[in-house]
Amino acid sequence: MRAILKTARHSGWAALLLSSTAFAQTVPPLTPLPASVKLGKGSFTVANGTGIAVPAGDTAAANAAKLLAAHVKVERGLTLGATGTSGAIRFERDASVQGAEAYRMTVDAKGVRIAASGDHGLLYGAMTLAQLLSPDHGFGKAVKLPALNVEDAPRFGWRGLMLDVARHFQPIEFVYGVVDQMASVKLNTLHLHLTDDQGWRFEVKRYPKLTEIGGWRTPPSTGGAPAPKVGGFYTQEQLKALVAYAAERGVTIVPEIDLPGHAQALVAAYPELGIFGDRPEVSHDWGVNPYLFNPGPKGIAFVRQVLDELMAVFPGTYIHLGGDEAVKDQWERSPEVQAQMQALGIKTENGLQSWMIDQFGAYLEQHGRRLIGWDEILEGGLPPSASVMSWRGEKGAVEAANQGHDVVLSPAPTLYLDSLQSDRRDEPPGRLSIQTLADVYKYEPMPAGIDAAKASHVLGAQANAWSEYLITPYQVQHMLFPRAAAVAEITWSAKDKRDFSSFVTRVQPQIARWRRSGMEVADSAFAVDYKLQGTRGEALRANQAKVALATQTGFGTIRYTLDGKQPTAKSPVYKAPLTLKPGTTITAAAFDAAGVATATPRAFDTSRTALLTRTSSDMVACPKGALGLRVPLTSEAQENAPVFNVNLFDTCTAYPAAPLDIATGFTVDVARTPRNYGLAHDFNKVRAHYNVSTYGELIVRARCIAAAKDPSIQPIVVATFPLPDPAQAPQQFRFTGSLPKLAGDEDLCFQFTSPLSDPFYTVAKVVLTEAGK
Repeated sequence: MRAILKTARHSGWAALLLSSTAFAQTVPPLTPLPASVKLGKGSFTVANGTGIAVPAGDTAAANAAKLLAAHVKVERGLTLGATGTSGAIRFERDASVQGAEAYRMTVDAKGVRIAASGDHGLLYGAMTLAQLLSPDHGFGKAVKLPALNVEDAPRFGWRGLMLDVARHFQPIEFVYGVVDQMASVKLNTLHLHLTDDQGWRFEVKRYPKLTEIGGWRTPPSTGGAPAPKVGGFYTQEQLKALVAYAAERGVTIVPEIDLPGHAQALVAAYPELGIFGDRPEVSHDWGVNPYLFNPGPKGIAFVRQVLDELMAVFPGTYIHLGGDEAVKDQWERSPEVQAQMQALGIKTENGLQSWMIDQFGAYLEQHGRRLIGWDEILEGGLPPSASVMSWRGEKGAVEAANQGHDVVLSPAPTLYLDSLQSDRRDEPPGRLSIQTLADVYKYEPMPAGIDAAKASHVLGAQANAWSEYLITPYQVQHMLFPRAAAVAEITWSAKDKRDFSSFVTRVQPQIARWRRSGMEVADSAFAVDYKLQGTRGEALRANQAKVALATQTGFGTIRYTLDGKQPTAKSPVYKAPLTLKPGTTITAAAFDAAGVATATPRAFDTSRTALLTRTSSDMVACPKGALGLRVPLTSEAQENAPVFNVNLFDTCTAYPAAPLDIATGFTVDVARTPRNYGLAHDFNKVRAHYNVSTYGELIVRARCIAAAKDPSIQPIVVATFPLPDPAQAPQQFRFTGSLPKLAGDEDLCFQFTSPLSDPFYTVAKVVLTEAGK
């Protein structure tokens, strides 16, 4: 496919597409893949000034034309002519095109015709044409379109993304940008997670304290003085404008008010709506907190009043009321709640949640709306008025659909876009359950187990960008793009037409469009990864390093340099693992057929110092542990680095295969991060270590992993360092020690024994040193 783009630089994109033989092996560079594309004879050239025609008085067609011109201006550098009743690009209504989002696009020697019966069909036809008009690197040049006929319609009606603006508030301008780029790939549902323990972001005029108090939190301590409060909220006027903007782009916004759990910000603002009347702080702890909403008459009336204001702002069919991760301890311990359950004849707290959800579902139904919630709302029996968004795998979706309820698939970890995209050191914070572009693409939104007769209850799928560790707009965009294109294709395109190798080719120009639109787009799927063959100790002993290069997708040709210069399309082609003397730095990137790098070049240093160094990204879990998170230095850090891979249940990481026959000493850089994890019933999984000095110690042991596997092996205590007072010491500091001389490669565990009431310690970097060096 990139051969098409290379040809296009000289003779127009149409040149190769017009060959039926070539087209049999490829498809136009469109994302998501259309249902049908047929080539004709001839072509049409779109250049500056090409006019657009819309039916007189057709507001939706005029809007589609406006958006087409805007995208082409930014993404191709062409300025289309004024919209009127005549022009070579024509938008038309056609009742024979069945489906509200379906369209037909025809290109011939006379021009381009986009026909649809529905407003959104016209819009999606415009987005397809915008992509065809920016297929390559020829910015600012006219585009020669081949004659073709596109017949297209989506597979699913719910094609979504979720933004969590509760954990980390994002400016409204950022949300506008996401809406624009959703529309470009025909995603049509934006789920806004507006409330949680850490913040209430929706202005409720009847209850102003929800945002005055609930919209702001104090960041967690790392040992020093408290940081200023952070937060924010959206006014109803801001959100109404956003809703209108999104509607013009075919995007429906689904608001979420999360109840009865994740309600600490609500209770902080109005303690009388909680269970015991106490006023907690707005939480700064990620995870599950104990505060629940009170389902008594006052609470039910409050939610209905909030829903009234919510419905006045968001006109879409669905209102999301959460229902997830509501540990019921407060309800269990409340005489008032227990009396309410007895009066209602409800035997379990899950049953009470089901009753509560049904109250709100019925209220929404009276107003022509529908309730949707996370799959925990199934636990007490699914109310007849509810739909389910399944995140704990697919079981909830299968169960609900087979009962006749509509469902949306959103399973973790595959469709959790706060998961990292690679294990490279340059990835920003997130979950360590790596979900590559390929992982997202191969997900099938129609789960096995749903009866064929019930398949229509699967509305579609969405991917979620939870924001505990996504702090800045850059970081959210990095996680969304390009994986949003994979979400678009698995929800729009027919299952039997999907092909990852084709998708990887077609998504290249879409990545360029997003970048021209100002989006940060991750290149993780296309960047070169390096894998040292054997251990670092083996490379040092042999005085040579054997290094394999690869990318996640295999797209493009890897080219490399060994002289410190950046690779180009003329650099040597990588064909097999490279055997090099330590001290050589490899710099490599993959290049497409047009000679354009598909990612920023990455480097691998084979010097002795580099081979003896492990950063947090290179460390592994200690015995009985697992690294699950990649966290920043502070909860509100605006930089992408430093980041630390941690096991939140234990302050321990390990340096694997340390060459202790070579290294004689070590330097360990330590970081102190917040211990802000709401663990609920998992609190007893945290490993406490008896501290024998005031603030605990860092204990360094050799053979700790081997000893855990083989009781006959005795670990060796290498060093113990008392930790400083966290209220006085810097957040990052260093220890240096010596190493025992052992026979070869051995693991080193770095265990912190600080009290659980103190901040969380972790290793930032370990550098092993050699005698005399």
